Parts: sequence; C-alpha cells; structure tokens
Amino acid sequence: MHEAHAVPVICLDGPSGSGKGTVGRMLARRLGWHFLDSGALYRLVAVAARQAGIDLGAADELAGLAYALDVAFSGDEQGRERIELAGRDVTAAVRAETTGADASRVAAYPAVREALLARQQASRQAPGLIADGRDMGTVVFPDAPLKIFLIASAEERARRRHKQLMEHGIDASIPSLIKEIEGRDRQDRERRIAPLKPAPDALTIDSTGRLPEHLCEEIIALGRDRKLC
Repeated sequence: MHEAHAVPVICLDGPSGSGKGTVGRMLARRLGWHFLDSGALYRLVAVAARQAGIDLGAADELAGLAYALDVAFSGDEQGRERIELAGRDVTAAVRAETTGADASRVAAYPAVREALLARQQASRQAPGLIADGRDMGTVVFPDAPLKIFLIASAEERARRRHKQLMEHGIDASIPSLIKEIEGRDRQDRERRIAPLKPAPDALTIDSTGRLPEHLCEEIIALGRDRKLC
C-alpha cells in the first residue's frame, strides 16, 4: 500500500448546509486529525477570479488561478476562521452567498477540478484527515475507509446558513437562501463532472434537527468500528 494511502480518511460529503463543515471541524479537533475544506478552495478560485477581473466562463484562466492559489487557513483566539489569499484576509468574501453560487459555476469545469485535485490529495497526512466536500468519497479519496453523506432539509440548511452569515455580519433572508440552496443543489447534482451524489459505499446520515455533537459521536463510533480511531 502506498504510504499516503495508509493514512486514514473520513469523507464528509453532501449539499451546502448539511453540517459537513461544523461536524468535520469538530471531528478533526476531537481526533487530532487534519481538516480539508474543499469547498473553500473552489470559493477561493471564484474570489481570485473576481479580484483579477477574470470571467467565470474562462475555464483555462480559472484553472491557471487554481494551480497558483496562494492561500492560508487559520483561526483567531475565539476560534473563528481566517482565510487569506496572497496575504489578504478574504474570509467574508469567501463565505458570501454570491461566492457560493460562483463556486458552483467554477466547480463545473474539469480543468479547475484537475488543478485542485493534487492540492486536496496532498492534505492526506498522518495521523488522519477529515475531508469535507461534495466529491471527496467519489473522486478525491475513493479508497477512504469511511464515507459519510450528510443530508438535511432545505429549510434547516437555510436556517443554519442564515445564522452563519449573520455571525459574519452578512445580511440575508431565509426564503431567498432556500431558493439559492435548491438552485445550487440542482446545479451540483446535474453537472457532468463529479456530480453531487453519495459514493456507493457511503453511509447517508440525516442531520435535520440533530446537534453537531451527536453527529460527531455517531461518526467517531463508526470510525472505531472500522479501527480508524
């Protein structure tokens, strides 16, 4: 077995707002593992393109940006995330709802996905990795020993997203968020390359009405069953 493949990976796939990020970060802290927020990479490509004046239809130029991304992820003393692009704090821009829609467009291009693939796979480092995304179990880490596909109702996901945006000082309405979430789901499911779908061996968990702590405990128990943690 290749050395990198000996490092365990728990994949958390699913639509936006299903709880992947919250549960994934909690799992990473509990286990002392690394965490990959793959969605943030696509959002960063979209932000970098907007800043550079590159059209979101220019696949080759977007792929060039993806290869050259100079990014850093960190957190402040209160545990809030900080995302830097070429040394500049772009956290608010990355998490903006419009950037999510842009990221779905960007993610549909095979050249962009290929450009980010090696970067994502390089995150597989000891003692283990929690990989959060939409195609972690189907494309990026198909050999992962534990794959979870998280789902939740559109209403619940909109409420969670609204709370998250408000914490970042970004105003939004729940009805508009529901509409945007359903539109993005449709776009992600129907794209030709790496569509949003569970891997054949993924376990689907509905997070509607459930606390992240309880989901975390359930996934750790599944990991223990597989002797991963």
